[in-house]
Amino acid sequence: MTMLRLLDGIIDIYMPDMKYSDAVIAKRYSRIPDYPKVNQAAVKEMHRQVGDLTIDQQGIAVRGLLVRHLVLPNNLAGTEGVIQFLCEQVSAQTYLNIMNQYCPAYKSHHYPALNRRLTNREYQSAVELAESAGMTNLDQRRSRFWRII
Repeated sequence: MTMLRLLDGIIDIYMPDMKYSDAVIAKRYSRIPDYPKVNQAAVKEMHRQVGDLTIDQQGIAVRGLLVRHLVLPNNLAGTEGVIQFLCEQVSAQTYLNIMNQYCPAYKSHHYPALNRRLTNREYQSAVELAESAGMTNLDQRRSRFWRII
């Protein structure tokens, strides 16, 4: 966190990932037991420094926070927890890119819950969670190559 504070006034745009909202899941799949605590503290500090994302008249981001969240099969990313954290502790105006491109690779076959692609319904549920929580700055680009399974 000290390093992040040193960047205050230097960085205009932060684009962190929020991978998990549950420490047990983070430890199981990424071997990072305190991921949510550390990640959330970093995101709060980033937002303190740059605020909500500002976009100019040409549609170019000029300053602010843009959060990326990869939806995982079987809700392993804890999307609802990520959204709740952003709305309650950061800002409901946080620009959120809910990503649907999870593809099992490497050692995912060792983890049955992660060893498949995301379904369209799982992704749509994540978007609906964000919308129902009052988030209005959702990335509107949708993959033209999204396959329904």
